[in-house]
Amino acid sequence: MQVFKSFRTSVLNFVSKGLNIQATRWTSNSQPSEFINTNLENGLGRYVCQLQRVTFKFCKENPSSRGIREFVENDLVDFAKKNPGVVVYLQPKRHRRPKIFAEYLNGSNQTLDVHQFSREKLNKWLEFMRTRKGDTIVRILKKQKTHNPSIQGVWNPFTNKPTSRAVENFPSDNLNKPLVIEKTATEKILELANKSN
Repeated sequence: MQVFKSFRTSVLNFVSKGLNIQATRWTSNSQPSEFINTNLENGLGRYVCQLQRVTFKFCKENPSSRGIREFVENDLVDFAKKNPGVVVYLQPKRHRRPKIFAEYLNGSNQTLDVHQFSREKLNKWLEFMRTRKGDTIVRILKKQKTHNPSIQGVWNPFTNKPTSRAVENFPSDNLNKPLVIEKTATEKILELANKSN
């Protein structure tokens, strides 16, 4: 019994160090789920592509690698020109299944087996890998999350509006008028001209 308890605590310590167990929950059907999150402020100044490195492993002779060979011959240079921040490696391996390894800025790795993929399908999957941030795909618990929670709740167009609008009869003369009536530029110029005379 003592051995089992020590083994269990060592496994739990290893899991808690290796995984972020506070954010991820497991549902009854063993599918991971978590709250939505994002890389904060990515795109606020300029967009930073989260894909860091792509490695293509394929066989030069095997027919299952035909799609990836066509992609390398026709589309790889264009992909590299469009994405200068992504490092592209080619690793020909004899008699191996073709695979794509993607490494992201957050340290995660994604592997895609592209056995008998066509060139078009490979382009679509590569674009999918380029536009994601590298986290594992999970079920989202809520559609919004904030790092600064508020007791008011989620903002909507009626958050700070007067409650009298809820019982207003439409069409309403009060709401059809503009809130602020400013003088036009022409009226301001005519007023200045009248003052100077």
